[in-house]
Amino acid sequence: MADPATYRPAPGSIPESPGVYRFRDEHGRVIYVGKAKNLRSRLNSYFADFSALHPRTQTMVRTAARVDWTVVATEVEALQLEYSWIKEFDPRFNVRYRDDKSYPYLAVTLNEEFPRVMVMRGAKRKGVRYFGPYSHAWAIRETVDQLLRVFPVRTCSAGVFKRQHQLDRPCLLGYIGKCSAPCVSRVSPREHRLLAEDFCDFMAGNTSRFIKRLERDMREAAASQEYERAARLRDDIRALERALEKQAVVLADSTDCDMIAFAEDELEAAVQVFYVRGGRIRGQRGWVVDKVEDVTTADLVEHFLIQIYSESDSVPREVLVPAEPPEEEAMTELLSEQRGGPVRLRVPRRGDKKALLETVARNAHEALKQHKTRRASDLTTRSRALQEIQDALELDEAPLRIECYDVSNLQGTNVVASMVVFEDGLARKSEYRRFSIKAVEGQDDVRSIHEVISRRFRRYLAESEKMGELDALGEAAETTEAADADALEPAAAAGPAGDAADAEPGAHQPIDPETGRPRKFAYPPNLVVVDGGPPQVAAAQRALDELGLDEIAVCGIAKRLEEIWLPGEDDPVILPRNSEGMFLVQRVRDEAHRFAITFHRQRRSKSMTVSELDNVPGLGPARRAALLKHFGSVKRLKEATPEQVAEVPGIGLRSAEGIVAALHGAGADGEHRGRRA
Repeated sequence: MADPATYRPAPGSIPESPGVYRFRDEHGRVIYVGKAKNLRSRLNSYFADFSALHPRTQTMVRTAARVDWTVVATEVEALQLEYSWIKEFDPRFNVRYRDDKSYPYLAVTLNEEFPRVMVMRGAKRKGVRYFGPYSHAWAIRETVDQLLRVFPVRTCSAGVFKRQHQLDRPCLLGYIGKCSAPCVSRVSPREHRLLAEDFCDFMAGNTSRFIKRLERDMREAAASQEYERAARLRDDIRALERALEKQAVVLADSTDCDMIAFAEDELEAAVQVFYVRGGRIRGQRGWVVDKVEDVTTADLVEHFLIQIYSESDSVPREVLVPAEPPEEEAMTELLSEQRGGPVRLRVPRRGDKKALLETVARNAHEALKQHKTRRASDLTTRSRALQEIQDALELDEAPLRIECYDVSNLQGTNVVASMVVFEDGLARKSEYRRFSIKAVEGQDDVRSIHEVISRRFRRYLAESEKMGELDALGEAAETTEAADADALEPAAAAGPAGDAADAEPGAHQPIDPETGRPRKFAYPPNLVVVDGGPPQVAAAQRALDELGLDEIAVCGIAKRLEEIWLPGEDDPVILPRNSEGMFLVQRVRDEAHRFAITFHRQRRSKSMTVSELDNVPGLGPARRAALLKHFGSVKRLKEATPEQVAEVPGIGLRSAEGIVAALHGAGADGEHRGRRA
């Protein structure tokens, strides 16, 4: 990689004007395009204090070998030129949007002599009017089928049109009144074009004038006793109303806007757009973007507006976004020029528009989740991810079994840890485990990691020896197993319904012949991942070394910068941010974090629940739990006699009398305090 100082522009050589700059690598390829109101100030920021740059920006600057720029007159021109260069050079360090799926459009080919209504995907063509996008092609066909009664525009292909013209006979749609049959000159080219333009006006939201016109014609036909024509017009009105019903009314009739929302993590972002025309949701579309540079939500908004609207002929009067772009005035001016009229760019703060934007955001979150699910479920993708991790960490074999550990606490209280397992790149939720940390006081993640790793692998060694898989670990292993038994909990009891914790513990695990129960820690992982940097990694490696386990690889992932740390290494391993290996490591880490947080919240909630039993002298946690398990509630316990309380295992008659007396005394004190209040 190049030293940025070798290609830094000479002092004073950079103008202070607005412009666009390009970083190029040693082969002359453009790797990043950016814009600036002040080129000198912006470019100097890349070279002034290299250590203060974000690590991903540092990577870009080191990859580059030179930088050049172009001066423009205004910020709007800078936006336009930036978009043109991003489209031309496709730089690797710029944000690039891609469709999360292929969306169909309803298209009207106004560039033809006899315009045609059709379903169209892919790149847009000049002279074609587009509506949508729609989620499904069948939704377009249902809408078109309803509208052809009123606007009988041709829908046939060029081949069919030519054949019917040669036969001088219309197709079936011409016979049943759903095509005006321009192929046999039932209507002139001008009349057919007027039908197509009316169809476009209706789809654009100008619906009321057509329904009012049909209602007027229907009344006139009925008044002149043309009942068949009146009935046909009535059916036409119903067809238009059914077409309108398929598009939900969400805002005032005069509202035309695009609503844009994002869902993002450190590596990717999903964006969803709802197209509202005439107060109705006319379409929806989504994109997914790899965040190969350090960008905020405002930056994502700016990149999206430039890339999506710069060549669009359907910019609305209002664009609602979750955050204002950095150059809001310039962006608004650019959109206004593209539309040929004023465009309002704003963040809704209250009311129906804010509520609808929240719905768009929920759709974006769902799209990101589905994208990750599709990516994780693909066998080829998972295999590539495991191979990338093996190569990056220089492992002897692919990490087919990965275990990840995370610690969760609140200012050193209720310290817990989680262990999640991924096999072949997929979560094995039946083998998730959770730990209550007992040996750590205060907020010390390093000591917690050491304790958890030690306990987990001492259990593994003990079980292996018990099954005859190890020759000798002696009494130490058995003592360790007994000491850890009450501090290790299977995932099955760890969470609410529907959570990962609901998986049956021990499914697909070896069975211990002595107990008949699954062996909880039967398999060692190929790779141990801890959530943290060098201190946590060193603690995990030290725990394995103390147990003599040198065949298990260890690494850590630092959440802020997504760096992979190895034991004893001064520099991290940097996986490409858009690589499948990075995606898998991040997913494993996030799952461990989610599982730890869930357990921590349960423990914290439980500890904050104060029971009347807490104030009974001589009643510890075990006996309190036994009482609640036997009676079901404190209320039923207070109704019991000392003899009934003494039936609980571990509680004698004298203790039972003391418990009853304490509970009734607490109740009387509480009642007395209530009367005084």
